[in-house]
Amino acid sequence: MRTDIFIGIDMGSTGLKAVAFEGGSGSPLAASGGALPFFRLPGGGCELSGQAIRSALVHALRNVAAQLGPRTADVQAIGCTGHGAGLYALDAQHQLIGGCAVASTDQRAGARARALAASHGPALFEEVGCQPWSGQPTLIAAELFGADAVQRGDIHRLLFAKDYLTWLLTGEFATDASDASTAGLLSLASGTWSRLAFDAAGLPDLAAGTLPPIVPTGTVIGTLTPAQALDCGLPAGLPVTVGAIDLLASLNAVGAEQRGQAVAVLGTWCVNAVIGPVAEPKPPVGAIVNFGEPGRRLYLENSPSSMANVAWLARALQFPSAAAVVDCAMTVPLGADGLRFLPFINGGGSPPGASAGFIGLKGHHDRSHMARAVVDAVAALHARHLLRLASFGLGVPGLVAALGGGARDVRLVRLLASFLGHPVERCGDDETGARGAAQYAARSQGLAHDAVLPAPCDVVVPPAHEAQAHADFYAGFNDLVDSLSPAFAVRAKETA
Repeated sequence: MRTDIFIGIDMGSTGLKAVAFEGGSGSPLAASGGALPFFRLPGGGCELSGQAIRSALVHALRNVAAQLGPRTADVQAIGCTGHGAGLYALDAQHQLIGGCAVASTDQRAGARARALAASHGPALFEEVGCQPWSGQPTLIAAELFGADAVQRGDIHRLLFAKDYLTWLLTGEFATDASDASTAGLLSLASGTWSRLAFDAAGLPDLAAGTLPPIVPTGTVIGTLTPAQALDCGLPAGLPVTVGAIDLLASLNAVGAEQRGQAVAVLGTWCVNAVIGPVAEPKPPVGAIVNFGEPGRRLYLENSPSSMANVAWLARALQFPSAAAVVDCAMTVPLGADGLRFLPFINGGGSPPGASAGFIGLKGHHDRSHMARAVVDAVAALHARHLLRLASFGLGVPGLVAALGGGARDVRLVRLLASFLGHPVERCGDDETGARGAAQYAARSQGLAHDAVLPAPCDVVVPPAHEAQAHADFYAGFNDLVDSLSPAFAVRAKETA
């Protein structure tokens, strides 16, 4: 019997994946993806080649089509998701300016963000739900191109990661509320572009004609062009759907949106979030996102570094992979014999101005202790953010899911569960973003949310006999981070 197929595409900060799912069963039928080569620049710059993005997209879809074979005829729609913020600015020829996109982990606008927070922080949080941060498109654009970039004609279109993919596939421009709001550019109250956000960033002309229309998730924005269909081996005219940021897509994929479940995404960023009702006064969390659904908001506590800390250590100490770092770390007991790590290799949203470093390093420590200190800190930072969300009554107590590449390793999830003091659901297939995007594609064809089933998860239980040791470590981690907040502020001023 013929069954429909939906393709989800997920572009993160460091990789792109396409997965074909069978409608009804939700089984993945074909998958392809790979790393996106990003390059570091002086001053904390992090950019991605537009040609690399285009090549990765075509390669992934072509491989999925080859795996499907004759069943490509059963593909009904494509959905796209991607990382939030960063800068995808197009010139007059609709090419990425300078041939590159700027990653959301880029730090070059850090001083600008801190200055804007000092002058407009409370007003912006009330209006758009977040304080200024270095990965915002407006701040990156002002830092790299200047306040008169639009007037000079340098910037013709401003997109987000997933919207750049849909433009490559269809030639059409659109976005959704979740991306606009995560970037701090959407009025929480009205759900429209915020005049204050653009004016405060010094780019008052950016909104006029530059920004794409905001449409609901699950909206068909266009169809696969004949040229792209030929390149990718898929039928021309295939509907392409506007999705949401990868976090919201993943929440949708695991059913957390319906259950009020908090999620921890162990990816490049330390992302922790939960969907809850609109609350006034606004809880002082890291960010509040209007994702287009009346009466509900996405609440976040984030830092720019989660598994990025592990990836950095792998590069710095020449481990063969991030997985090898975790393997090495687990040869040393919790606490790394007194060595601690501050897990802010890409900076810190909370505390502001945070940076990475080892504390307590001594001559008897080797790279296994360093690996354990990094891994302990990554899990503890996620717990810190999740428990802060819970302190404001957000989410169902004890109901947390771990997603992202780091969740493939059950040891990391068990460490998180130990710091939280309760079991954690683990969705370790690392396809939740693509699965959520495929669900948006299914929705665009009039199918229910469960046309593509939620991702399979298991439950990870913390070892009871180690509860006190983990509680003590976690308390010490919080004390260390809190005590260093003034030092982070001083250091940020010195490097401004």
